[in-house]
Amino acid sequence: MPNLNFNRMNVTATSEQVNAVKAALQAINTNLPFLTGLTPEERSTLPSINVNNKVFTEDAINAGRNNASLIPSYVSVANMQSDLTLFHQLDELILLTKQTLEKLEDTQLLAGSEAYTSALALYRLFGSAAEAAVPGADSIYAQLKERFTSNLSGSGSGSNS
Repeated sequence: MPNLNFNRMNVTATSEQVNAVKAALQAINTNLPFLTGLTPEERSTLPSINVNNKVFTEDAINAGRNNASLIPSYVSVANMQSDLTLFHQLDELILLTKQTLEKLEDTQLLAGSEAYTSALALYRLFGSAAEAAVPGADSIYAQLKERFTSNLSGSGSGSNS
């Protein structure tokens, strides 16, 4: 049985906090209006920059900048540099955002786990009470058992009951 006294999460966010975070996220979209979405196919087929080809890209931009007379007029080295600068700027923002997202997901996982673990403990307690013929416990246990059993068969997750 879990230790119900070990509860790492015992908070809720205020509506003001939730609204402030939503506003902050909206501010990101407002401040970076050029952010775009890609289709799954685009994500999988677009060539991506990595550690090795980033240096190649930087070298190509430098070569183009230093040898402008060899570059056709339809190729813009300035646009290439702008794209690479944006790549670097977003790299930093993405790292910070991923760290925050990881904390959000970890906190959600922990809060949900604690709620579910406690629910399992209550389920077992109501089962014990029903076995001991405590008045009213049968109907509570039956309701929880129906949900618990259908949840196990529907989700495929196995938990000890």
